[in-house]
Amino acid sequence: MVYKTLKRYFKIWWLLTINSFMVSLTSRFGAVLFLFGKIIRFFFFLAMLLMTVGRTKYFVGYTLSQTVFFFLTFNLVDVTAQLFLREVYRFRPLIISGDFDLVISKPINPLFRVLFGGADFLDLMTLIPLISALIYSAFGLGGLTAVNILLFLLLYFNAFLIAVAFHILVLSLGILTTEVDHTIMIYRDLTQMAKVPVDIYQEPIRSFLTFIIPVAIMMTFPAKALMGILSIKGIIYSFLISAFLLVLSLKIWKYALSRYSSASS
Repeated sequence: MVYKTLKRYFKIWWLLTINSFMVSLTSRFGAVLFLFGKIIRFFFFLAMLLMTVGRTKYFVGYTLSQTVFFFLTFNLVDVTAQLFLREVYRFRPLIISGDFDLVISKPINPLFRVLFGGADFLDLMTLIPLISALIYSAFGLGGLTAVNILLFLLLYFNAFLIAVAFHILVLSLGILTTEVDHTIMIYRDLTQMAKVPVDIYQEPIRSFLTFIIPVAIMMTFPAKALMGILSIKGIIYSFLISAFLLVLSLKIWKYALSRYSSASS
């Protein structure tokens, strides 16, 4: 039964992804411009890191190779979230126009539809070379072990779950307030603070980014695990916070859905 359900939802996701890909191709110039802008922004920040850390040799105690790996890990988590959760950015028009009524009336979970409503092909194009650069950078660190690689992958998936929880909260606020765009931009701005190791920030900002808005757990902890400098306590806390946020976001989503007034009301 579970297998059939998963297979059904995967097929739905695949069809929605194909549809999203076809929509992206309707404006090829815009798609190319968007992709070019993302690549340029990536290389400009990377160049700034290379010039800054290259002169000082160390960046808050990390070598140039380690700092670059932190940056690549941030991009991996960020692009993965945008790849699978891009539909959240298109949620507000559904609420404003009343088309969310049509989503609720369909025989699929409405949260699945508005959360995973089709992967973004443009992000997929940036993800492939990014993974290659990350692997190359990881081998440059040296001292890799199978345990550290496994922890990196687990914490990477854990970071994605935290991103899912944040996006569910954004969708919930969208139902309650019809506001999505500004909320998702606040989330994006907060995650941008973890482009570099959060060790750069003084207290209480460092603790805020770790324990209150856990972008450090999302972006920094996977890289630290691969380097073998993340404590067991930090690893356990990472999984606990993702489980807590996921359960909390689902409860808030159910509450928001119960408060939803359809367009015909």
